[in-house]
Amino acid sequence: MRLLFLAVLRRHTGNAVTAQRIRDHLEAAGHVCILKDAFDFGSPSEIANFIKAENLEAAVALHLYRGGRLVQGHGIPFGIIFGGTDLNEDVNHGEKNKVMGKVLEEARFAVAFTESMKEMAQTQWVCQDISLAVTCGVPVMPHARGKIYVQNQGIATVPNATFNWNTFLQHSEINQSADSLHVFLLICGLRQVKDPLYLVEAFSEWHQEEPNVYMVIIGPEVDPVFTREVKAKVKRTPGVRLIGEMAQEDLHAVVKNCFAVVNSSVSEGMSAAILEAMDLEVPVLARNIPGNAAVVTHEVTGLLFSDPQEFVRLAKRLVSDPALEKEIVANAREYVRKHHSWQVERNTYRHLIRTLQRSIED
Repeated sequence: MRLLFLAVLRRHTGNAVTAQRIRDHLEAAGHVCILKDAFDFGSPSEIANFIKAENLEAAVALHLYRGGRLVQGHGIPFGIIFGGTDLNEDVNHGEKNKVMGKVLEEARFAVAFTESMKEMAQTQWVCQDISLAVTCGVPVMPHARGKIYVQNQGIATVPNATFNWNTFLQHSEINQSADSLHVFLLICGLRQVKDPLYLVEAFSEWHQEEPNVYMVIIGPEVDPVFTREVKAKVKRTPGVRLIGEMAQEDLHAVVKNCFAVVNSSVSEGMSAAILEAMDLEVPVLARNIPGNAAVVTHEVTGLLFSDPQEFVRLAKRLVSDPALEKEIVANAREYVRKHHSWQVERNTYRHLIRTLQRSIED
């Protein structure tokens, strides 16, 4: 089957990484999967022309609004995969909410990465009665019931054995013995939703008390204006360093060598950096938002913080309590192995795509 796969493909973002992985799943099942950036198309008519020119039979869209609205109404069956922005931000915009409801009604299946994402979607669009439908602000859509599947995001990490941690530290202008350091790693594209500056002031105060703790922010310059703000802030903040984007294998090796991985995002669907850290047996400290709390259970698989002061308090606790670190790492590794299997994810998408095949055959 010839499939169109629409996603927002900004380099080194979670959406782009997820889209590449899912395309691999679909192509491994024998389908031709043409992955395109949703921003390459200005209107549904451009999509219609592309579908006709490429003789496409079905479609998949990552992100209910940005991708889903472009694939509906073309006479081919399609499925959608929720992104974090769909449910965390776009639902609060009336017109986008209505558009996404119509997309979900037409879709043959929808995939949410967590149970909480599925519940949020059901609250918004899969309403159970007329009164709730009025509250949701969209009409009842009986055909949407039962089509939202939960598929926890799969991961595969392979640390680079040739990576030199001491060289990385020197490149980061951290001129201290690796044995005495505690490096906290924040991995994110430099854009406001990731809020990379959220912790820097509090962390810097801690660094000035304990010079062996550092925060290193690693990620591509996604928003040029915001990037300048981040660079200026980090430059004058002791104990915080900024590194540009890295090859995935090297990034995994950095994670493996750091003390802990940090997530300070305002909004997340499901953070690949968190899951990869868990898989690599590195503790995680994450901002207590729904997307992170769906993955991190406080004091079980990681630590959740609600403000910068709580982050520092928990980070200090982690540094001083090796038993807690060991327990969290073991629990997190088991969680990832059980709930984020790459093979299970592949099997799920193969099953879902067969529903589109059956639609064509019928």
